[in-house]
Amino acid sequence: MADDSKSFLALLNGLARRNYYGQSEITDEFLKEQIYPETSQEDFEHIQTRCKGLLKSMVLGDMDMTQLEAFLTAQCKKRDAPLTEEQASAVRKFWKLNKSKIHESIVSQTMWGNRLEKILWRIDLKSQSRHVNQINAPSAIMELHIGDNLQKDKAVDVVRFEMDDDRLSKVLASMQEIEEQINQYIQK
Repeated sequence: MADDSKSFLALLNGLARRNYYGQSEITDEFLKEQIYPETSQEDFEHIQTRCKGLLKSMVLGDMDMTQLEAFLTAQCKKRDAPLTEEQASAVRKFWKLNKSKIHESIVSQTMWGNRLEKILWRIDLKSQSRHVNQINAPSAIMELHIGDNLQKDKAVDVVRFEMDDDRLSKVLASMQEIEEQINQYIQK
């Protein structure tokens, strides 16, 4: 098929628009009618299943271009229904243009509530106090910039607070525990 790479690229774009950009009006029937009108339903379903699998693998792996090349090489060497070089070229072009947009879409779909946009902090020493033992005691001044994930154009809220060294140590220990649990989850 002379336009195999163009059709393959169009199908990848259509599936991405439906599955990752929220354009639910793009149906299987619409994709077949617009991209593969001359293809049998069975052949179209095979091509579509192939594209869905490729997309899923690339998205789940959050592949960079080097990883994508290795992945496509393996797909082209498959015994059963290998990917053609034209199709691999279409996948490369698609991923180069859409990787970051798909990543951002997935991140925004999985976030709920507010997001932490920025943290500013400094350490101060108290130079005056009612009690002598509090003079020269360090304290952390924190400033958190919090944005609403659902309303991106809404102004950012700023929260400021102060922590003494004991409270700061507890917060840092909690953050380290969170990091360890995330790392354990990732390694599974």
